[in-house]
Amino acid sequence: MNLSGTLNAFRILYNPYICRPNLVIDTFNHLPVPINEHIKAVVLDKDNCFAFPKENKVWHEYENKWELLRNTYQGRALLIVSNSAGSNDDIDNVQAKFIEDTIGVHVLRHSTKKPGCHDEIVDYFRCHNIIKDPSEIAVVGDRLFTDIMMANLMNSYGVWVKDGVVKSNNILSRLEKLIFGPK
Repeated sequence: MNLSGTLNAFRILYNPYICRPNLVIDTFNHLPVPINEHIKAVVLDKDNCFAFPKENKVWHEYENKWELLRNTYQGRALLIVSNSAGSNDDIDNVQAKFIEDTIGVHVLRHSTKKPGCHDEIVDYFRCHNIIKDPSEIAVVGDRLFTDIMMANLMNSYGVWVKDGVVKSNNILSRLEKLIFGPK
């Protein structure tokens, strides 16, 4: 269970715009690269964003976009933040290490699930001298209640991958699209 996501969801009652993305794209292939001239670092959600859910490789249709993104945001400027890999649920960081070895992008080790790990993300990029301000970070993800809320909590740029690798019939995904999706 994602306690951070559940508790942070109550913020929507006070400020529904906290889940509003700066950019909406249909799929990962529609991601503009570079995202914009101000972005120096990119946070990527994995499942159903650039990878099939529960798989630890780039979805075959997104391989060209993936390489362009990696070449544009090199080294530690590109970071995977997952609620599974790198979290406390990932015992001994086995999944995080596998993803890093397979995909070649660092996975954040974090103690709080999204959207609550926003301070850990900012600290990571500052520690590696990638950013000076959180507004230089883009968060790319398929979930408004976690990925985009986290981007807004960080004062970063949120990119919502509306359709993902597969169309989700998850009740939260349907609710997000119904309430917050573009009209």
